[in-house]
Amino acid sequence: MNKKYIVGLLMAGVFPVMTLAAGNHSNGHDMKGNDMSSMDKEEQSAMIGKPGNPAKVDRTVEVSMDDNMRFTPASIGVKAGETIRFFVRNTGKAQHGMVLGDLKSLKEHAEMMRSMPNMQHGEPNMINLKPGQRGGITWEFTQAGTVDFACTIPGHMESGMVGKVAVSQ
Repeated sequence: MNKKYIVGLLMAGVFPVMTLAAGNHSNGHDMKGNDMSSMDKEEQSAMIGKPGNPAKVDRTVEVSMDDNMRFTPASIGVKAGETIRFFVRNTGKAQHGMVLGDLKSLKEHAEMMRSMPNMQHGEPNMINLKPGQRGGITWEFTQAGTVDFACTIPGHMESGMVGKVAVSQ
């Protein structure tokens, strides 16, 4: 048999297996606080918000992430009822992410990422960006309180890559 043919067959069999092994974030685990689509209204209220309608954005907040393991700004003020588009930019040379949630679920998510570092994010409260990339999260803050955000890539949250959204009445 031809060597190229054999290599082609092997590669055709390996790539699907690798893809399945890597998993994706929405199927990789079932953590409350991260997959907002399966939550009931009470659970969403605990998160102080829900995915926002991109057609009803009240304002845009620019957030940058860098290799100093910081968000800029790290503290954001919004009003209850506002729909915010976070325009997120990775200005570093490493991959970074932004995940909205409560501190407990963010810590659980960071621990999960440690055991499954190749997870792909697909939930509306999170975004993962490669160096130089930019993207967005649209979020409606439904009641007063505090919403945390963090980069849950292993080591990033522990290095201080966290922030807060203060939601006022």
